[in-house]
Amino acid sequence: MPEIRPFLRLSGLEPLIVRPETNFVNVGERTNVTGSKKFARLIRENKYEEALSVARQQVESGAQILDVNMDDALLDGVQAMTTFINLLQAEPDIAKIPIMLDSSKFAIIEAGLKCIQGKCIVNSISMKEGEEKFIEQAFICRSFGAAVVVMAFDEKGQADTLERRVTICEKAYKILTEEVGFAPQDIIFDPNIFAIATGIEEHNNYAVEFIEATRIIKQKMPLVKVSGGVSNVSFSFRGNDTVRDAMHCVFLYHAIKAGMDMGIVNAGAMQVYDEIEPQLREMCEDVILNRREDATERLVNFAETVKAKGKEEKKDDVWRSHSVEERLKHALVNGITDHIDQDTEEARQKYPKPLDVIEGPLMDGMNVVGDLFGSGRMFLPQVVKSARVMKKSVAVLLPYIEAEKEVRRLAHEKAGTINDETAGAAKILMATVKGDVHDIGKNIVGVVLGCNGYEVIDLGVMVAADKILDTAQKESVDVIGLSGLITPSLDEMVHVAKEMKRRGMKQPLLIGGATTSRMHTAVKIAPEFHEGVVHVLDASRSVTVVGNLLNKEQKPGFLEQVGKEYHKLREDFKNKKSSKEYLILADAQKNGARIDWTGYTPPKPTFTGVKVFEDYDLSEIRQYIDWGPFFIAWEMKGKFPEILSDAHAGAEATKLYNDANALLDKVVSEKWLVAEGVIGFWEAWKTAPDTVVLKDEQGNELKTLEFLRQQIKKAEGQPNLSLSDFIAPDRKDHMGAFAVAIHGIEPHLQEFMRQHDDYNKILLQALADRLAEAFAEVLHTKVRKEYWGYAKDEELSIEELVKETYQGIRPAPGYPACPDHTEKIKLFDLLNAQQNAHMQLTESLAMYPAAAVSGWYFSHPQSVYFGVGKISQDQLEDYSKRKGMSMDEMTRWLSPILD
Repeated sequence: MPEIRPFLRLSGLEPLIVRPETNFVNVGERTNVTGSKKFARLIRENKYEEALSVARQQVESGAQILDVNMDDALLDGVQAMTTFINLLQAEPDIAKIPIMLDSSKFAIIEAGLKCIQGKCIVNSISMKEGEEKFIEQAFICRSFGAAVVVMAFDEKGQADTLERRVTICEKAYKILTEEVGFAPQDIIFDPNIFAIATGIEEHNNYAVEFIEATRIIKQKMPLVKVSGGVSNVSFSFRGNDTVRDAMHCVFLYHAIKAGMDMGIVNAGAMQVYDEIEPQLREMCEDVILNRREDATERLVNFAETVKAKGKEEKKDDVWRSHSVEERLKHALVNGITDHIDQDTEEARQKYPKPLDVIEGPLMDGMNVVGDLFGSGRMFLPQVVKSARVMKKSVAVLLPYIEAEKEVRRLAHEKAGTINDETAGAAKILMATVKGDVHDIGKNIVGVVLGCNGYEVIDLGVMVAADKILDTAQKESVDVIGLSGLITPSLDEMVHVAKEMKRRGMKQPLLIGGATTSRMHTAVKIAPEFHEGVVHVLDASRSVTVVGNLLNKEQKPGFLEQVGKEYHKLREDFKNKKSSKEYLILADAQKNGARIDWTGYTPPKPTFTGVKVFEDYDLSEIRQYIDWGPFFIAWEMKGKFPEILSDAHAGAEATKLYNDANALLDKVVSEKWLVAEGVIGFWEAWKTAPDTVVLKDEQGNELKTLEFLRQQIKKAEGQPNLSLSDFIAPDRKDHMGAFAVAIHGIEPHLQEFMRQHDDYNKILLQALADRLAEAFAEVLHTKVRKEYWGYAKDEELSIEELVKETYQGIRPAPGYPACPDHTEKIKLFDLLNAQQNAHMQLTESLAMYPAAAVSGWYFSHPQSVYFGVGKISQDQLEDYSKRKGMSMDEMTRWLSPILD
């Protein structure tokens, strides 16, 4: 019998055998709703027959495998994949080549597998949800006889270094071949092609590392194949096809040499390496191989000259020749304010009444924005820009609307009739509850709801329950929304719900904010008010929730569904509560951190007492910004800097990042904000298992700090930690504290509000928060290297600082390791933070200004961050006695961690 060689064997109606001598296999990319506007439009319009022509064109252009992707929020992906694949299989000239089923949703892949004739490729599976899920999906793919693309992705995220690319692929290979039974030749690795030439230094070597990873993977696992999404590499030059096509060609020239077998490319746009214009080819080589420090700058400059020769110039203003309605819609969707005043005035003169402009073209445009955002095709920063355009346009019309109202009022007055004008839009009242000062998330939700036609009444921050409810009744609002960041805000929300019930109010209540959760809403708030309490996770969900609550037909069913979900959550909470095992406090204290104190000499700070920092240099602080939470605030999920090159969100993330840095340049150069801070060190004496007394150098007791300890029973050998464990038990040690704040934001927020500019208002708030955290990072670095000096030789990158790879910790009162907010009072007293950093505590112990951070300093090498978790009654009683506070008061402050 002839030997069957271990080659990757695929088939449509015809076989495709990928042999060692096979040239690069082109995977046609245009039958992908995320990569081709034309194909996406045809599928959404149910023009499947016409969509087949896109597939046919890819085959005719040389595609040897056809990538089919139906991942679009507006589509029923399973139905679309099933319909298109069934139609495609009936077209012999297309079905002759193998199919690559491409989706991030495995249900869509399974739907395609059920329709495929021949042997296809699944793109993709990975270990991002853990090995168990990976193995489960791999077995399904194997049962259908499919080959698989495996992404270099695990629970920690996408592999972005050479080492992680190779390590993850080796691990996946071992699982697939030894546990699932995959033939090695049916495994195709995608070691992640990321964008280069982004202007971020860490990205410069991405292409080199992909090429080198390919070489190593093929050496270690010779029968596997290597693939990738080639267009990702040129993402920085989107809109400039000349440069992008050249980059793809140069990249493939080197990647194929290293062993890359196939890639998702536009088969009709592939260039010949030798026919690329020599200067452009050299610059592409420099960028892809990271050969020179100025490679990115040179290619960017060259790209501008190529752009100038093309159609880019007239593209900018072609929309200006359209009707005023289309111009207004274009401005809203694209967030362009340049011509909004004149276009609004033109529309006002065209329409009978100024209100008709709002209810007509402006709302038409905002409806498009709402649809795009709701379907995931528009990102939050774009929506906020759209809202800015809308507000500026309305501001032009408002004087005319008010003038018309006055004319009508006078006419009614003269005629002796009643003027009964009521607003048509549903009203939503929003407020950050009493004692809390954080409102970025609330502001974002308000903007998104405003974009969807609702009238939003924003009462601001630190709003008492009576004011919220009095205003709601006076304004006859339709929905009330509460926001809060700190844990005491949860109790205030419960209080508001009780008050709404007492007053007999009927408006549904929305709950949101970083400290809130579906579980807390279900267990603590919903039982107090029966007219509808709904937790809203983020701005993107708010429109759907409000729409359901305000629709008379949908509201009963929606609230019934939410009620059932919350009832189940309450039952789960009760069951979970009863199943937890706790150690008695004395046993938990005996099982503290295992630290060998023999031979350890606690480091001594260079001073004791406090040191004040006034008007600290913002240009230094900005270098320490952790941008990850900044993008999270804008509901753009992904690691930084990878999010800038993300295939889906990268373009808008980059715009947001550039806007933020441009505003930051202005903030720094024009001294909009002022950074003030204070640090301090004191002798620390551990006097009980969870008690530390701070003294000055003369031995005078300054404060007694009380800490909480983990009490849930753990596996053998695992400690029950308390922060007191990191203070020497039998000798003098030291502790530190800090408080920092960013001042001066209010007048600039007011100015942005006056300009109807929500985008820059929220941008500035988010930046102030980042600067406060960065300031804390700056001072902690100085503490470790200089003021406490226990890590004088530390040399860490910003990325390493973000990952907290340094020695020592800076836990904040009110957060997981020390969840009692009342200890913050002692911290503020020790530092005299009110005078030294002009910071204040609200009645709920939130810090003002909102852009503020405070915490303790611990220096021990084994000190770590942890969460106390739930505690039991004996620790609550003990802690209450130690603190000298009543059980009722202590229970109120610690309610989130009480079982």
